[in-house]
Amino acid sequence: MKFEQETLENGLKVVAELNPSVHSVAFGFFVRTGSRDESLDVSGVSHFLEHMVFKGTEKYSAEDVNRIFDEVGANYNASTSEEVTLFYAAVLPEYLPIAFEMFSSILYPSLRDDDFNMEKQVILEEIGMYDDMPTFTAYEKLMQTHFAGHPLSHSILGSVESITALKAEQMREYHESHYLAGNITLAIAGNVQWSTVAELTKKHCSHWPTGETARDTTEAQPTGGVLVLPKSGALQEHVAQMSPAPASDSPLRFAADVLTTIVGDDANSRLYWELIESGRAEAAELSYNDYDGSSGYMSFLTCNPEGVRENLDAISAIYEEVNNNGVTAEELEQTKNKIASRIVLRSERPMGRLSTLGSNWVYRKEYRSVEDDLATLQNLTLQDIRELLEQYPLGQLSTVAIGPLESLPE
Repeated sequence: MKFEQETLENGLKVVAELNPSVHSVAFGFFVRTGSRDESLDVSGVSHFLEHMVFKGTEKYSAEDVNRIFDEVGANYNASTSEEVTLFYAAVLPEYLPIAFEMFSSILYPSLRDDDFNMEKQVILEEIGMYDDMPTFTAYEKLMQTHFAGHPLSHSILGSVESITALKAEQMREYHESHYLAGNITLAIAGNVQWSTVAELTKKHCSHWPTGETARDTTEAQPTGGVLVLPKSGALQEHVAQMSPAPASDSPLRFAADVLTTIVGDDANSRLYWELIESGRAEAAELSYNDYDGSSGYMSFLTCNPEGVRENLDAISAIYEEVNNNGVTAEELEQTKNKIASRIVLRSERPMGRLSTLGSNWVYRKEYRSVEDDLATLQNLTLQDIRELLEQYPLGQLSTVAIGPLESLPE
């Protein structure tokens, strides 16, 4: 396995992990733009743009895009988050040139008015669909509550009002100012020669517009809050909570990942044994959600409404115990083994390496091999966990509840 990287004259960053021993190749364009980069009058435009990319260009219609990707057997898709819009595909090596040309072309779509107006209805339907998903709504409302006044509070989907009011010209302006070569990282992993990567990028990407859009990454200073959203007909209460955690470029991020796995993994964690195995809750998890400059520990609880107070108190007691006394050596060792297995199993497919490869470069401008991650994991100590907890203790600063309750019981 070999790592290569280059920055084109227009600012496009290219990183590749070359592995001739596998039988596929995966690539992704990581566009450093998402909901946090939007002004409120264009809320949801990044996600809307993700859809519009597949509507094609002057050369390729939407039907061409789907047909060509299917003809080469590509596994392709896209996603939008608060900070990155990702377009990716995995193919057999012989079809990389075709798939690469297609994605590099449609990344600068025609953005026709007719396509825009038609896709707007799809986006509005998607917003309505997600409104019926309590866990998604809880996440979005929690981000708005916890990061109030900060760009991370912006909705990924936008609202019915913002999408309805959005104009095609506003989308074109946003695309022109954010889809600049300096805002994009191309990551490639798998069975491909570096010379092929260089040839493809020179041919299809060197003409992209130069530039980079600035982003304010000042760490948020959340004050917390409680939001209860009654939902008629709901049988269970969904409670999401958040407290500050190390930013995505912090050396404490490794300890945060290990700590939240010990405390709140969906199997064999403290929350699991206390609340799930005992039958008190349907879901009880803790995760580390890292963002650019600001991050959070995020808790999720799903249970019958009459058990909410008792279960939240149990979570609070677990957090207090961990904050005061840390974790045990046995827990640390077991969790290291669990995470190491996940790292290795994910790395056995180029698509599994793509996200790690691209994210490391987007957020930290660094390459980390599987061996690097495993070494860091194995060297992590109880003292590292203690240092993390001293700076970022577990907590329940911000709370959002969705379900039959009109207020959280005291």
